[in-house]
Amino acid sequence: MHISVLVLDGVFDTGLAAILDTLDTANGLAAALSRAAPPFTVRLVGVRRRARTHLGLQTGLAPASLRPRPDAIVVPALGAKTPPALAEALERRDVRDAGALLREAAAAGVLLGAACTATFLLGAASVLEGRSATTSWWLAPLFRERFPTVELDESRMLVESSGVVTAGAALAHLDLALWLVRMRSPELASATARYLTFDARPSQASYVIPDHLAHADPLVEKFEGWARRHLSDFSLAVAAKSVGTSERTLERRLRRVLGRSPLSYVQDLRVEKAVHLLQTTAASVEEIASGVGYQNGVTLRTLLRRKTGRGVREIRRAGAESSPA
Repeated sequence: MHISVLVLDGVFDTGLAAILDTLDTANGLAAALSRAAPPFTVRLVGVRRRARTHLGLQTGLAPASLRPRPDAIVVPALGAKTPPALAEALERRDVRDAGALLREAAAAGVLLGAACTATFLLGAASVLEGRSATTSWWLAPLFRERFPTVELDESRMLVESSGVVTAGAALAHLDLALWLVRMRSPELASATARYLTFDARPSQASYVIPDHLAHADPLVEKFEGWARRHLSDFSLAVAAKSVGTSERTLERRLRRVLGRSPLSYVQDLRVEKAVHLLQTTAASVEEIASGVGYQNGVTLRTLLRRKTGRGVREIRRAGAESSPA
């Protein structure tokens, strides 16, 4: 499988290294375990002859081209950590040139992959229109604003949609690289993951900081603050009145910014609070459920499992392991 890794100035060092190291590990294991030829031929390509990473390392690049046609083009993230920095990066000439190449590649049927902020390059190149995608959870409001025709699900770590695969935040570059390995051989992907001591993470949900997302909009931020103070007695009608708007407007604003309803967002806040209480107190599940607005512990247990992928014992154990000795 011939993979071109498209490198731009300011590329996220860890993201680039994660992709290259994972594919190199897979090649090494294929040779060691089955004496097979390395399954991946990887080339660093660019729309300029050289690129400097976010941390200042320089690398020479082969010209990005579809002749010969690669099987896949993978784009590591740019090291932009804030929406303004990312928006500025997307206006650069080299990024625009990369977008033109990605459009041409998509039209030619080349598999495209991107992680973290690089998903915005695919969006700006119009190759995600009408497709499903994920992105860094903390950039979801900006993504929805810029690319309203894309069906975004930032809770997922990886989304494949009609020949384009997107991955979530930062270390999801590993998930993206292992997905490429899995396409070639599920057994090799499993061996590579074990060699890297990497556990599958199908969801970003347990990493999301809800109030971070809320700060993307003043009304949503105001609603978030009120909701946190009323988790046990939440009422949408009272919430809307308290933040000075109508239920309809509040619903519309949250869907535009967060992609979910007010009640769904409050559910996330309740899960966040329940996880905190499980890890920092000895309160029973029933007591915590009542405190965050659920009638019984069964409902909370089910929700925690669905949202975080972990049960109560696992959550409490994780809290104990992370506490200072």
